[in-house]
Amino acid sequence: MCNVVCRLILNAKTTKEFKEKIEDEYRVNMILDNLPLVVPLRRPDQESSLVYLHGFLVGLKGQYAGNKDEKHFIHNHLTFVVKYHRDPVTEFSRIVGFEVKPFSVKHEYEGEWDENTRLTTCDPHAKKIISGTEPPQEVEDKKEIIFTYDVEFQESDVKWASRWDSYLLMADDQIHWFSIINSLMIVLFLSGMVAMIMLRTLYRDISKYNQLETQEEAQEETGWKLVHGDVFRPPSSSDLLCVYVGTGVQFFGMVLVTMMFAALGFLSPANRGGLMTAMLLLWALMGLCGGYSSARLYKLFKGTEWKKITLKTAFMFPSIVFAIFFVLNALIWGQRSSGAVPFGTMFALVFLWFGISVPLVFLGGQIGFKKPEIEDPVKTSKIPRQIPEQAWYMNSVFAILIGGILPFGAVFIELFFILTSIWLHQFYYIFGFLFIVFLILVVTCAEITIVLCYFQLCSEDYMWWWRSYLTSGSSALYLFLYATFYFFTKLEITKPVSGVLYFGYMLLLSYGFFVVTGTIGFYACFWFTRLIYSSVKVD
Repeated sequence: MCNVVCRLILNAKTTKEFKEKIEDEYRVNMILDNLPLVVPLRRPDQESSLVYLHGFLVGLKGQYAGNKDEKHFIHNHLTFVVKYHRDPVTEFSRIVGFEVKPFSVKHEYEGEWDENTRLTTCDPHAKKIISGTEPPQEVEDKKEIIFTYDVEFQESDVKWASRWDSYLLMADDQIHWFSIINSLMIVLFLSGMVAMIMLRTLYRDISKYNQLETQEEAQEETGWKLVHGDVFRPPSSSDLLCVYVGTGVQFFGMVLVTMMFAALGFLSPANRGGLMTAMLLLWALMGLCGGYSSARLYKLFKGTEWKKITLKTAFMFPSIVFAIFFVLNALIWGQRSSGAVPFGTMFALVFLWFGISVPLVFLGGQIGFKKPEIEDPVKTSKIPRQIPEQAWYMNSVFAILIGGILPFGAVFIELFFILTSIWLHQFYYIFGFLFIVFLILVVTCAEITIVLCYFQLCSEDYMWWWRSYLTSGSSALYLFLYATFYFFTKLEITKPVSGVLYFGYMLLLSYGFFVVTGTIGFYACFWFTRLIYSSVKVD
């Protein structure tokens, strides 16, 4: 009860620092037996459910009744509640909860201050405890602050194994189901469209094309069959496409495996930083798949210098990400924040990249290049066809921007929760939902790209390679725009450095999203074009 920690006389410097921390809503975080300290809050709409906030605020701003001036008050008394569970067999107890109620109290005492001074505001002998009705402790120059705390031990029914459950409790899982049903509607609609194209149009087209007997009918071919001599012509900047597809495969593999582990419960938040470590390690290991897929595609484009393409795959995406990350980290470091990544860790990251990822990309590239070349279902003609004038709605920029809306729509509600957990101190631990949403995203990206690719080929435009990548990849643009919207509506960030950090990290997230969704779209289209052109007879 009412244990005195220390007595502090403020000077101008400490007063200014405390006021800044209170202004910026800094929180104090503590850990007891690997459990983070939380402030339990009742939700106004639901009396029964508690929301846990990470850490407690350094202090508050407020006014005295009848006074307009805003004052800064510091939380100098903490009432800790440590919950424990007693094992009936062994009689030992284990900690299962760590909560705090912070108070601001202007402590008083009689006489001069020394080691044995008893406070009059808070005295365990006189059974006087802090209730929150006492006058608060102001932060002003030359004032004294006495820091105190109580610890109360409460027996709890929560078993040690399930002590994280209350932290990870999802208060409103209905909205996630709603979001999933909403996304499934999009998927059903698109699947219906893809099925219609496949069955009606293709079946009719293919049977019609294969029955063209007379020469005159053969000359009146229309639609996608006309471009059969050009559809597998390598695109411009084919090297870059190979690099991006390889990177996308690497990223996709990392996300997929991480999510599977997380959904099965291997990456518990009790294991601090487990998620990040797992992702970085998987990124390095997935270099094998990245190198393999970029080399296979490069060989299809009749490329010969596989080492060059493998080098680009190993360095292009990571170096851009690392450069942005390094600049952001330098900014945090310049602010003397404890959130900066130390140089040792930076060195470990570089080692992971050069020592594990790069050699694996090379190995994958070599295996991929040694494999026999993928056969094209139709021969490519010597002279490229002229592409006819396209209608305004088939314009590449318009089609690409339209293609990104649906994949973004499928993930956008879940994205809100992820952003909230990253930027607003909440736990995000609904990987089961996230995994379903991820699968929906994959299907949506694939289907929208196939539909738009088919319309493009029907209007005799055979430049589908890059377009298929960008169509679903453009959802990353919407993701970044949404992050911008979220910044201005939900966050109150005033410091320029914090703003730069937010946009820097969101840029990295969007870039990763672009690579993954683009690759999904590209492979869907790649499969689709091979499928339809392999089923028609060509003279």
